[in-house]
Amino acid sequence: MTSRNFSGHWRKTPGRLFGTALVRLYQLTLSGFIGNSCRHLPTCSEYGYEAIARHGLWKGGWLALFRVGRCGPGGTHGIDNVPVELDARLTWWAPWRFASVGHRCGG
Repeated sequence: MTSRNFSGHWRKTPGRLFGTALVRLYQLTLSGFIGNSCRHLPTCSEYGYEAIARHGLWKGGWLALFRVGRCGPGGTHGIDNVPVELDARLTWWAPWRFASVGHRCGG
């Protein structure tokens, strides 16, 4: 059986392990009650898992948070993959800049 989450190589730092464990806990518990209603592919929890695995707890967490915000009513839909590399302007002291990452046109 293959995992629905990111299976590529990623550094297993304590922050990344903690963040991916939280996402996995959500997937195994609350996700079943909320239902399968994500408007994007990959789903928001899969996106969060991969974002944290690739970019760490801080940057990946912000990417995941803004992705969930885009998934609500009036938000975007469609294919929205985690960027492999992040722009240099996305720094730890300016988390609002992470809102500009991702699918913006709703197609």
